[in-house]
Amino acid sequence: MKETVSQKFPSKRDLNRQDRRDAILKVASASFLNNGYAATSMSAIAAELGGSKATLWSYFPSKEELFEAVIDYRVAVFREQVKEILVPSDDAEATLLCFSKSLIAKVTSPEAIALQRVTIAETNRFPEIGKIYHRNGAGLIRTLLTEFLSDAITRRQLRQVDAEEAASTLVALCISRPRQDLLFGVIDAISDEQIDAQARQAVAHFLKLYGNDLN
Repeated sequence: MKETVSQKFPSKRDLNRQDRRDAILKVASASFLNNGYAATSMSAIAAELGGSKATLWSYFPSKEELFEAVIDYRVAVFREQVKEILVPSDDAEATLLCFSKSLIAKVTSPEAIALQRVTIAETNRFPEIGKIYHRNGAGLIRTLLTEFLSDAITRRQLRQVDAEEAASTLVALCISRPRQDLLFGVIDAISDEQIDAQARQAVAHFLKLYGNDLN
């Protein structure tokens, strides 16, 4: 079946709508980070964008859906990077090290720390935003890692273990200390050298636990 031009290329209307959606997400993202979830209002976002609240609602029917879209917007690029990194290979250790460095750099970035603080502070009053944050962020990344580890187990690069449990272990080894130190203001930032050292230490501990002695 021959493709039509409309099938191959988005229309000007579609492009304009996507541009408008991106503009909404940028404004909403800044508002959530600076003001928190509770203090962010759809009316204020619409006013800053220069449009009506009805127009904003046509894109996002609720603040909860807007928050979910912001989370997805924030992690979309990183999620694609992770997919490119976690490709089955003969050198699982090198792949895990690359993944670990990327993960630590992402979760310890100023924007990520700010978003985590907002989510933690508001989850007690708005339980759903904690679920949204996990589902669209950490949950997705862990799923991708679990799939990679399942393949590594099949290849006998790792012992016969629960891949999901192993994924959770590696994530914890990577981010628990640096993220906690940043969240509580123990440190202000983490250097590239510290990221590299943390990643190498995490992968070394991980392979002691799950590495296949036959390889």
